[in-house]
Amino acid sequence: MPVQDSYDAVIVGGGHNGLVAAAYLARAGRSVLVLERLERTGGAAVSTRPFAGVDARLSRYSYLVSLLPRRIVRELGLDFTVRKRTVSSYTPSGRGGLLVGGGPDRTRESFARLTGGDAEYASWQSFYGVMRRVAERVFPTLTEPLPTREALRARIGDEAAWRMLFEEPLGVAIEEHFADDLVRGVVLTDALIGTFADAHDPALLQNRCFLYHVIGGGTGDWDVPVGGMGALTDALANAAGAAGAEIATGHEAIRIDTDGNRAEVTFRSDSGEAVVGARHVLVNASPAALATLLGEDDPASVSAEGAQFKVNMLLRALPRLRDRSVEPEEAFAGTFHVAEGYGQLATAYREAASGRLPSAPPSEIYCHSLTDPSILGPELAAQGCHTLTLFGLHTPARLFTHDNEAARAELLAATLAQLDTYLEEPLTDCLALDGNGMPCIEAKTPLDLERELRLPGGNIFHRPLSFPYADEAAGTGRWGVGTAHANVLLCGAGAVRGGGVSGIPGHNAAMAVLGR
Repeated sequence: MPVQDSYDAVIVGGGHNGLVAAAYLARAGRSVLVLERLERTGGAAVSTRPFAGVDARLSRYSYLVSLLPRRIVRELGLDFTVRKRTVSSYTPSGRGGLLVGGGPDRTRESFARLTGGDAEYASWQSFYGVMRRVAERVFPTLTEPLPTREALRARIGDEAAWRMLFEEPLGVAIEEHFADDLVRGVVLTDALIGTFADAHDPALLQNRCFLYHVIGGGTGDWDVPVGGMGALTDALANAAGAAGAEIATGHEAIRIDTDGNRAEVTFRSDSGEAVVGARHVLVNASPAALATLLGEDDPASVSAEGAQFKVNMLLRALPRLRDRSVEPEEAFAGTFHVAEGYGQLATAYREAASGRLPSAPPSEIYCHSLTDPSILGPELAAQGCHTLTLFGLHTPARLFTHDNEAARAELLAATLAQLDTYLEEPLTDCLALDGNGMPCIEAKTPLDLERELRLPGGNIFHRPLSFPYADEAAGTGRWGVGTAHANVLLCGAGAVRGGGVSGIPGHNAAMAVLGR
């Protein structure tokens, strides 16, 4: 139970953003209480042992780190590190595979083998050179007060880049820069992670998603968290606690009352219901959840639909590939793309939009344990076991509402069958067995994520992503975390510049409270 009747700040939700906010506020001398519904902190950024009797600690929901600023790690003194992947991606096809990584010569050779010349590789270098320059200019702004649209445009200083990212559907730029269907698809995938949209969606949902996927750290690199994602949230919980924040797990906030100056948070625990006062309430939950806590309607919640399929696996060994130009250890070290050609992605989108599971489900896979074997127990590592995590695209929550279990099973079978077309042996033959003799594989639909993590519609971003500039009509304030109530702030993925494992909304909400 909380040790005080009132705090300077009560934080609802002990996910990574809530813990970042708690650490910053406590280090600034504020009294802080974190209320976490579950029995442990971390939210979606946790490491667990999902398979009975198996010593493998998987990042169960969120996998990689790109958007976490090093300044947050440095300023909070976190004992946390990431490792670079030697391969960015590998995409198999009937024409061979496309390997991006292993050095520029290896990548150039892979492009030439796939496309029959150097033109596509030159376009790749040019396109991502532009993205790198945009990243270098935009990423530092994410932990500053929100720039205006025109200020961000001037900071980028490249009208062609501004047009392709902020004004025209991303499909226009992809089709202008690249001719090969497979290469186009590899580029587009970063625009579809957790986002259900077509390449030419006029709402530019795909552009916003793409932007956040290519600006992380000022480089766009996606790195492996050493020890799994739970290593980050454990470090954050330790930092917050060491600074004096009080963390109450098994305490679920059920109501927020505020007059704009003082607030009361009603919560439930094993001891029953109680109320705690606060000068500020920071909500590390979705805007839809905040509306419920305030007893208000959230009309935006109807658009908060997730569209991803998550599969976690432990293998006895990596499967052999039909493409002999690359070893499995190289192909699975980066992002392994399945059925993600440009045309395949368009077909999958049309099928899902019409209410059908994709006939050739697109997905991305990577092997954490190749870069960071510390997540495996010594015996598993000695046996050559490896983890695989799969992220499926274009599987919106609406496809699972009739019968979640049946749709999950159907989609899992179709997804693995699609992967098997590129393997010399069925993936199911490579699965390790748990302590009960069952295959080490679990799958989660958007509805599963909604049930387990309270993500609205399973949306990993809580709601559609926003461009990282100020929208006065949205009323989110100079830090992008404001709500209709002056002393109630969003500090989760639903804030402006939220989404992903970044800590940015937590940092920005703390800065708003501190008046910086």
